[in-house]
Amino acid sequence: MLTNAEQQEILRRRTFAIISHPDAGKTTLTEKLLLYGGAIHVAGAVKSNKIRKTATSDWMEIEKQRGISVATSVMGFDYNNYHINILDTPGHQDFAEDTFRTLTAVDSVVIVIDSAKGVETQTRRLMQVCRMRKTPVMVFVNKMDRNGKNPFDLMDELEKELNIMVRPLSWPINQGDKFKGVYNLYEHSLNLYTPSKQTISENVAIDDINSKQLDDIVGEQDAMQLREDLELLDGVYPEFDRSTYEAGQVAPVFFGSALNNFGIKELLDCFCEIAPSPGEIQTEERIVKPEEEKFSGFVFKIHANMDPNHRSCIAFAKVCSGKFERNVNYKHVRLGKSFKFSSPTCFMAQKKDIVDEAYPGDIVGLPDSGGTFKIGDTLTSGETIHFKGLPSFSPEMFKYIENDDPMKAKQLNKGIEQLTDEGVAQVFTNQFNGRKIIGTVGALQFEVIQYRLLHEYNAQCRWEPISLYKACWIESDDAEALDTFKKRKYQYMAKDKEGRDVFLADSGYILQMAQSDFPKIRFHFSSEF
Repeated sequence: MLTNAEQQEILRRRTFAIISHPDAGKTTLTEKLLLYGGAIHVAGAVKSNKIRKTATSDWMEIEKQRGISVATSVMGFDYNNYHINILDTPGHQDFAEDTFRTLTAVDSVVIVIDSAKGVETQTRRLMQVCRMRKTPVMVFVNKMDRNGKNPFDLMDELEKELNIMVRPLSWPINQGDKFKGVYNLYEHSLNLYTPSKQTISENVAIDDINSKQLDDIVGEQDAMQLREDLELLDGVYPEFDRSTYEAGQVAPVFFGSALNNFGIKELLDCFCEIAPSPGEIQTEERIVKPEEEKFSGFVFKIHANMDPNHRSCIAFAKVCSGKFERNVNYKHVRLGKSFKFSSPTCFMAQKKDIVDEAYPGDIVGLPDSGGTFKIGDTLTSGETIHFKGLPSFSPEMFKYIENDDPMKAKQLNKGIEQLTDEGVAQVFTNQFNGRKIIGTVGALQFEVIQYRLLHEYNAQCRWEPISLYKACWIESDDAEALDTFKKRKYQYMAKDKEGRDVFLADSGYILQMAQSDFPKIRFHFSSEF
C-alpha cells in the first residue's frame, strides 16, 4: 500500500472536464478558474476588441484566430490545498470525439449553460456520455448579466432535457441590466455584482436574509423577490445530499457570469469541497484502485507538434493507480516492451514543466517521437491489464488529399502521419489508384488539417471531392471468401494506417448488397473491433 502522505496526495486531487455547446463560455470559465488558482494574473479573452491577451487554453494559432477551441487542453494548478486538473474541451460537434475521449479520463464534469439559450443539442449529447459513466455533474449557468430565461423555467428545462435532478446552490437576484448579484445557498452569504473582466472582486456577507440590511443593499423589490424565491426553492427541492451528487443523480447548479468574473469563486470552493477524488477504474481483467502500490495508467489523447521547432508528439496519459516516477521502467502492454521516460511533463496549456512524480488523477505528458503510443494504450509496472471504453468513431466525410507543392512531399507525408495519430481523422490509401483519402467526423476538420499542415509542417494540400457513404473494416474466418470479395470489389478497396482492409461503400444500397451477397464477411464500422 502507499504511505499516508501519498494517500493524502491522492485525496487532494480533483480532475474534471468542462463541457458545453459551442459559445456557452467554457474557455472563458477555464480562464477565470486559472485566475483564482493564481496560475495566471490577468485573464485573456476569447473574442474581444480591447483585450489583446488571448485565452490561455486556446494556444493554437487557428484557435486564436477563430475564437473557438479545436483541441482539448490540459491545465493543472493548486488552490486552497487542493490540486486541480482542468481539461477544457472543444464544444463544436466536429471535434466531439476528442471530447468523448477526454470524458474517460476525468472524475467529474462541469457543464456550462448559456442562460439565454438554455440546453442545446451538443450539451444533450455530452450529457448522455456522462450518464452512461455515472460521472458526477455540476451545472454553471453563465451570462446572467444578459437578459435570459426565468431561472425557474431554466431549472425545469435542465431536469427535462438532461434527464437529471437539479439542486440550486446559488440563486440570482434579477438578471440582465438589473443583475444585482447572487445569493449563495451553500454558505448562506450574498455576493454583490461588480463587473470586472480581468481581476478578482470582493464579496459582501449577510447573516440574515430577513434583515433590513438586504433591502438597503439590493432595493426593496428585489429583496422581496429573493425571499419569495428562496422560500419556494426550499419547498420544491430537497436538501442537498452529497451522496446523490457523487452517484450522478443530482446536479448542483450555480449562477454567474464568467466574462465578468462573477459567481466563479463559489463554484470553485464548493467544487473542491464536494467533488470526488480519483476513484477506482474497471479494466478488462479487474478493478484498479488508486491507492494500489503499483503504477498503471492509459493514453487518452495524442497531440502532434506542440512545439513546432521539434516536430514532437506528446501522448497524454492519465495516472490511475500507484505513483508515476521519472526515469523508472514501465511496461507498454500493447508492444510488450519496457520504456522509461526522462522528461515527462505536466501542463499549463502549451507551457510544460518536467515532473518527477505524479499521482492518480494527474495527467502526464509523455514525449513520443517514433509513434510509440496510440490512443488507448496501457502503461503499468509490469502487470498486463487493458483499460476499456475509449470510443472511436466511424468517419462520415471523405476527401482526396493532393499535394499542392511537389517539393514538399516529405513534409506533407510527415504531417498527415502525425495529425492522423491524434485520432481526429483517419487516412486510407486506395488500392485501385494509390491516392490518399482522409476521413473525418465533421467538415471543420478538413479546414483545421489544411491550416495545420501549412503553418506547422510548411506543406500545402488541396482537397478533391469523392462521394463515399461509409468506410467499413472487413474481416472473415474464411480466407477464400475474403479473397473473392477483394477481387470483386477491387476498385472500392483501401488500406488503413495499420494496413488493415477497408471497404469504401459509395452508397447505403451498395453496402446492403455487399452484406447480403457475402454472408461470411463481417463488416465493422469503427476501427476498434
